[in-house]
Amino acid sequence: VQLQASGGGLVQAGGSLTLSCVVSGFTAAYYPMAWYRQTPGNERELVAGINTGRTAYADSVKGRFTISRHAMENTMYLYMNNLKPEDTAVYYCNQRPALSIWGQGTQVTVSS
Repeated sequence: VQLQASGGGLVQAGGSLTLSCVVSGFTAAYYPMAWYRQTPGNERELVAGINTGRTAYADSVKGRFTISRHAMENTMYLYMNNLKPEDTAVYYCNQRPALSIWGQGTQVTVSS
């Protein structure tokens, strides 16, 4: 199993980024999937989840982030708009509940 997140970077507050997650080893469309994020010294937190077309978001990102997945490509996306400095974190993708295996994640840094 591999969960390869990419698309992070440095962006100014108010900007946008799109994260991608390429999944291998299982068919992502068959499982509830999610994006998580983690900052130093803190536990990983759930940002957004998707399951059979239904989506759910943490209150902190609701209205700004959108999760989607492309079944044929076995890929999941996180569209992030109106980014805030508090969104700065390493973002990971995984099943929900998460597998014990995690990818390297992708760093998102939002400057004020």
